[in-house]
Amino acid sequence: MTKLSVNINKIATLRNARGGNIPNVIEAAINAERFGANGITVHPRPDERHIKYKDVYELKEVITTEFNIEGYPSERFLKLIKEVLPTQVTLVPDP
Repeated sequence: MTKLSVNINKIATLRNARGGNIPNVIEAAINAERFGANGITVHPRPDERHIKYKDVYELKEVITTEFNIEGYPSERFLKLIKEVLPTQVTLVPDP
């Protein structure tokens, strides 16, 4: 069976460009699940230009479906993964 995991990085990009917390990535993740998504995907880059590391900790508290975190396996990223313990981790080659 095919499952949909919604990547919310672009929502974070809009939030970061505008400053503040609108649109809210937590609300976006909750709504995606409420509307039928089987999971939420984020990619916290080292420069935090999209999802910020603090977002990942906050998302872990509210996500009720699969949580996939993509990222380059730096020390900081691996520490995040060990603390958050997502459902799935996808390693990518961008430092």
